[in-house]
Amino acid sequence: MSSNRQTMPQQSTPSYKVTRIKADSATITFNVIGYSMLTVLSLICLIPFWLIVSGSFTDELEIIAEGFKLFPNALSFEAYKSVFSNPEQIYRAYGVTIGVTVAGSLLGLLVTSMAGYVLSRKDFVYRNKLSFFIYFTTLFSGGLIPWYIMMTKHLGLKDSYWALILPPLVSAWNIILMRSFMKSIPDSIVESAKIDGAGDFRIYWKLIMPLSTPGLATIGLFLALGYWNDWFNANVFITSGDKYPLQFLLYKILSSAAVLQTNNGAYLAANIVPPTETLKMAVAVVATGPVILFYPFVQRYFVKGLTIGAVKG
Repeated sequence: MSSNRQTMPQQSTPSYKVTRIKADSATITFNVIGYSMLTVLSLICLIPFWLIVSGSFTDELEIIAEGFKLFPNALSFEAYKSVFSNPEQIYRAYGVTIGVTVAGSLLGLLVTSMAGYVLSRKDFVYRNKLSFFIYFTTLFSGGLIPWYIMMTKHLGLKDSYWALILPPLVSAWNIILMRSFMKSIPDSIVESAKIDGAGDFRIYWKLIMPLSTPGLATIGLFLALGYWNDWFNANVFITSGDKYPLQFLLYKILSSAAVLQTNNGAYLAANIVPPTETLKMAVAVVATGPVILFYPFVQRYFVKGLTIGAVKG
């Protein structure tokens, strides 16, 4: 018996090592294949963006003759010269867009999280009725003309920064998403805080908000992208040039370039073409650059916030 006990580990050790080596080699093979496929897919996804960047640095005549290419024959900065022909106006528009985006996103997060917290509380008697009224707004709206009359005549927001902040401030879909996310927080946390004497607002601010970081990051990204890309509200309500946000200013630059494009025949005879296609690419780069830099900081919360809200909803 003693001899068998001593020989058993010696017989099983080589097989264990072989099994471990096979498992390690399978893991390495899987990682190599997986990372290779992800690298190829990432490069494929980057090709359209690279075409935009490359097109913004391409000469207009080259695009007309040969189309868009990954690498232009010669670098041309005419499109960016047209965009930054009035740099003070561009910088002012950047300032307006950044200010509106930051203020609107923070206020939107506050209002959305408070509404989601209230609707997620089981002791709130009217939560189902209020949720129905919020959902009802996704199916029907008052229309553009009544909305414009209310904003300008009754609220007095014509040519005001608040006209850029208030319309996208609250979204029914964001409230429903935040409510679904906050439902995943255990009720025992709220109950224990109440036993310790904490009030509703203290529970919301000190406990619920820190635990809702993934949901807040997801909705904050939605709000920030909505404010950053918004040009329609400026087109409807803003009349002063110094209050133009970036997207609306770039839209006006593109509109001016479209007017110049009607005279392309005279320009082509002189072998000079005003940048129109390249200007579109340059405008896209200028508009999306800050968003690309901001997105990686909230990416790790993005998927978690969506999945938890979807599963628990």
